[in-house]
Amino acid sequence: MYKIEMIEGGVCAAEGFYADGVSAGLKPGGAKDVAFIYSDTLCEIASVFTTNKMTAAPIRHFWRYGKVQSNCILINAKNANAMTGDAGIDDIDEVLEVLTSRFEQIHNPIMSSTGVIGVRLPKETIKVGIRKFHLRVKNSQAAAAAIMTTDRFAKQIALRVTLEDGGVFHIGAIAKGAGMINPAMATMLCFITTDAQCYSDAMQEILNDVVTRTFNAISVDGDTSTNDTVLLLSNQKSGCYDAAAFQEALEQVMLHLAKAMTRDGEGASKLVTFDISGARNDAEAQIAAKALSNSLLMKTALFGEDPNWGRVASTIGASGIACDEKCLRIAFDDVCVYDKGTVFFDKLMEERAVEVMRRSEFTIACDLGLGAGSFRAYGCDLGYEYVKINADYRT
Repeated sequence: MYKIEMIEGGVCAAEGFYADGVSAGLKPGGAKDVAFIYSDTLCEIASVFTTNKMTAAPIRHFWRYGKVQSNCILINAKNANAMTGDAGIDDIDEVLEVLTSRFEQIHNPIMSSTGVIGVRLPKETIKVGIRKFHLRVKNSQAAAAAIMTTDRFAKQIALRVTLEDGGVFHIGAIAKGAGMINPAMATMLCFITTDAQCYSDAMQEILNDVVTRTFNAISVDGDTSTNDTVLLLSNQKSGCYDAAAFQEALEQVMLHLAKAMTRDGEGASKLVTFDISGARNDAEAQIAAKALSNSLLMKTALFGEDPNWGRVASTIGASGIACDEKCLRIAFDDVCVYDKGTVFFDKLMEERAVEVMRRSEFTIACDLGLGAGSFRAYGCDLGYEYVKINADYRT
């Protein structure tokens, strides 16, 4: 058996990893806006990117050079470098050349960006940030703060995994995301580091599996960004590895950050789990759960703390999957409001359901009664502040 424990350190928790965030002048008021993550040895890489066809330049730059190993990620906020054509890729080349010229120990660096779409990369400003880097700094919190845009709080986590034979490895991560969140692999970025002795092929297979139940299971507003990125880097310094332990730890890391993004949804006050069971198969359960997490009618009902179970049933019915009102059961946490054609929504039950919806975190559970398929999606409410933030985003 193995033991997984939460520890401090974020992306710096794994042996040989360093990170920091600095102020280059992209954000007002001297806020941190450019970050790096660095390993003192080359790393194996696994990656998952947006399925948005208007893919941002940093992702196309990654694909162009077919990066399979790297020891540094450079991240900037305030500018997505998306819809900037080939010039956007050339801008990255220029910035990364400055980075590698300043630090000869950096090899095959990767760039990632987040912010406004359709504006050329502010290269000179980012170069100012690079000149402030000191690679031997371990400040994951500063890096997490630097990559924030409309986020209300920085997001990071680290775990220590102790194997049965006494071997120990670590996984740490930082992430950003609060709006334009509906990953389909929002704006979301996630950078994960580990010293486990694992290689790209194995990491990629595990990452592809885990992302389905984590980042691809969340929604703030139903919009998929041009820049969605998950990068997993392993420098193998621990010298130990166990596939099952690694997958479980990675899933804990990614689910923690996915929920944090949803909880931090622009203007949001509630994190809601949409738990679908009894579907014909897992694929149909996923369709229904994500339909609920994306529904604007559901999101506004959550904001108004209105246990409108009819919207739940209607959204499932409109999702296109097999369903039948005679088999359906709907509950808000432990408050069942509808079960196989019987409505329990009297005044007392409505009051109990409202009490559930006043919580900052709760579950809407729907048993379709048709099979063994299940899936959990995560969403949040949508209120006035979301409109305000996004009406003023560019200004």
